[in-house]
Amino acid sequence: MKSLIILLLLIVISCSKKSYPVRGTILEIRKESNEFLINHDDIPGFMMAMTMPFTLSDSLDIDRYSIGDSIKFRLVIENQTAVATQFHLEGKNALPESVDNWKDDEYTPLAIGEIFDDVSFLDLDSNIIYISSNDGKFRFISYIFTRCPMPNMCPAVVTKNQYLAQAFSENTDIEFILVSFDYVYDTPTIIKSIYGSLLGANPKLKAYSSFGHLNDIFTLAGQSNVSFWGIDENNIGHTLRSVLLDPERRLLKGFDGTDWRPEVAERDIRNILKAYSY
Repeated sequence: MKSLIILLLLIVISCSKKSYPVRGTILEIRKESNEFLINHDDIPGFMMAMTMPFTLSDSLDIDRYSIGDSIKFRLVIENQTAVATQFHLEGKNALPESVDNWKDDEYTPLAIGEIFDDVSFLDLDSNIIYISSNDGKFRFISYIFTRCPMPNMCPAVVTKNQYLAQAFSENTDIEFILVSFDYVYDTPTIIKSIYGSLLGANPKLKAYSSFGHLNDIFTLAGQSNVSFWGIDENNIGHTLRSVLLDPERRLLKGFDGTDWRPEVAERDIRNILKAYSY
């Protein structure tokens, strides 16, 4: 009941409509998903400078724009959705160097059936915890950072994991783990202050900090096919993906982006666990 109340409060809070002016540079044009990847300036009262995908309004003529365009637009947030609209071209900008190199990752994503390396992080009590400490159980691992305010991105990933942890609350064979890739800001204390009440509602849902564990987060995220950049420059960009690992840390399935539906993920996980029980 407590987790349901918290979830309902999150929904109520996010239902109010808000609009913010944004300036930035287009880094990628994703026609298939109707998105721009934008390196944007600070959004006062809402978000630090970051690089992230923005869903475009249906009325936007995406063909008018190109990589490197300097733009201003409105970010409209309503009912847990965020849409970019009212675009205006302002010229051209050089692409940030950190973004030019963000795909040059020395960690190769794993294929289905390959085994993840053992890495360590900090739990919310600042104890060192190894991924291998959960060997013998299935693990569903997602990536977040606490300074992401976009309701359809990191907060949505947290809510979906809360749903899954609740759905599997009686199953002792699986755990759900949120790992922050913000190794500079997201200390265990910060994560606990923001998500502690949600995490406390279900002991099956855990959160780990990568503070002081730089190589570990690059290893785990890279093998999960998750990229992030700009942490040290305080201009964060990232991709998102969740992965399901078997009891020996083999990759079983990936859930790309944030559009995956938790009820579909629940069905897929139940089917995989059932197959393993034979």
